[in-house]
Amino acid sequence: MTLLQVVFRQYRWPFTGVMLLTLLSAALGIGLIAYINTTLIEAVSTSAAILPMFLGQLLLLMAVTLGSQLALTQLGHHFVWRLRGEFIRRLLDTRVERIEQIGSAQLLAALTSDVRAITIAFVRLPELIQGIIITLGAALYLAWLSPQMLAVTTLWLAVTLTGGWLLVSRVYRHLATLRDIEDELHRDFQTVIEGRKELQLNRERAQLIYDSVYQQHATDYRRHIVRADTFHLSAVNWSNIMMLGAIGMVFYMANGLGWANTAVAATYSLTLLFLRAPLLAAVGALPTLLSAQVAFRKIHAFDLAPYQPAFPAQTPERNWQTLELREVCFHYGDNGFAVGPINLTLRRGELVFLIGGNGSGKSTLAMLLTGLYQPHAGSLLVDGEVIEWHDVDRWRKHFSAVFTDVHLFDRLIRQGGEPANPALVQQWLAQLKMQDKLKLEGNRVLNLQLSKGQSKRLALLLAAAEERDILLLDEWAADQDPHFRRIFYRELLPWLQASGKTIVAISHDDHYFAHADRLLEMRDGRLAELTGRERELATLDAVQRTDTGH
Repeated sequence: MTLLQVVFRQYRWPFTGVMLLTLLSAALGIGLIAYINTTLIEAVSTSAAILPMFLGQLLLLMAVTLGSQLALTQLGHHFVWRLRGEFIRRLLDTRVERIEQIGSAQLLAALTSDVRAITIAFVRLPELIQGIIITLGAALYLAWLSPQMLAVTTLWLAVTLTGGWLLVSRVYRHLATLRDIEDELHRDFQTVIEGRKELQLNRERAQLIYDSVYQQHATDYRRHIVRADTFHLSAVNWSNIMMLGAIGMVFYMANGLGWANTAVAATYSLTLLFLRAPLLAAVGALPTLLSAQVAFRKIHAFDLAPYQPAFPAQTPERNWQTLELREVCFHYGDNGFAVGPINLTLRRGELVFLIGGNGSGKSTLAMLLTGLYQPHAGSLLVDGEVIEWHDVDRWRKHFSAVFTDVHLFDRLIRQGGEPANPALVQQWLAQLKMQDKLKLEGNRVLNLQLSKGQSKRLALLLAAAEERDILLLDEWAADQDPHFRRIFYRELLPWLQASGKTIVAISHDDHYFAHADRLLEMRDGRLAELTGRERELATLDAVQRTDTGH
């Protein structure tokens, strides 16, 4: 299995040590059976001296077996901890457009269902490994007792294991299907939670989603999980019955065919009974390991960024004068909406408004400008120097941003990840009229349950506290009341500009276009700067009349 290969590659020596400990456990188990055979069955010893020896071997076997299981379990949990950490780290390094293509439902399923499946598999892994090792050790001991009986018993066990494997393989198929259905269920959960207001208003839509979408996926999940459990239980019962049948075969070979005496038959039966529990546990562990294999493949099918153990420590150029997009192009899919070629130069300290109708490409341009989307063509330049994509963090570190789909963090930080400047935070709280709205404990925000307009103000505070040179605001004022909207355009933006910030504001508020140093317009994925008479006529109605509405 690929999963076990990865574990062995990352933990070669610890894994080898655990295997040796498991081998010792198997040897002690077989040794205990041999001791019972020679001392209690063949010799029929009645000496009291054998009791301490017997109890000592039992305690040693229990200690070594428990030690090997705990060691392997700890190794497994460490691997899962590392796997989850690497997955999160790769998510943080993966291009935003790739994350958007995958979707949050699949990623959440990977971080919950898939990681849980791998964790459970490692908890059950000792049972599988011990079952295999003990079976091999017992086979050597049985061969020493009677090669003829071992040949027949091996054939019988081969039929048992083959039948069990055929049943378990059916389990694997259903588990693979279940994993895909889980993605759909996570989407359904997301729809119910995020669309809760609309679904409360429109009960017909709620019923449609429940009956036609969720119930279909839930029914498919139930059908496949029942079939998987059916084949799994069939495999366990098949193995159980066949192991009992093997004991009957042993006594038939010994007494009916005369291949061995009763003592050997009893030892054979005792060994098979000893094997029965590990073999059943191994068969029972297989579905969890197969499920983990499905989960492991799913996690590695996302095409995320390669794992990097450390975050880059870079500082942006503090004396930059211009940032430039040169002949930048971007498109969604092979035949999707295209933006570009874009030629744009930002100069330090200027206030730029970006306007355009819905679907004109404003938000895409914002993603390109901040370095969150990788251009399919063109270059990013700082003071005329081309920034290569592998060094894009050098470009991104110039920007703080408040996007329309704002996410609120509970830590106010500045450059280097240090707590934000308390004096600056208090200044902003006063400017944003949020002194009585936010509860702070050091640099931590204690209350994130805010109205939409207040959430945007907190997002602006979070961005400003970072003390970066450029602030991008994507329709920030759209959720503010008319009074605070005037404050934003007439007081906040000039205050920011006076403090040395470069501001790019996406806006539909044509009444305030005059406050901008430059007015840029996106139309059908193309960027143009409006000057003179064009700028005077750039009202919202004029933009909408000529916009294609893409």
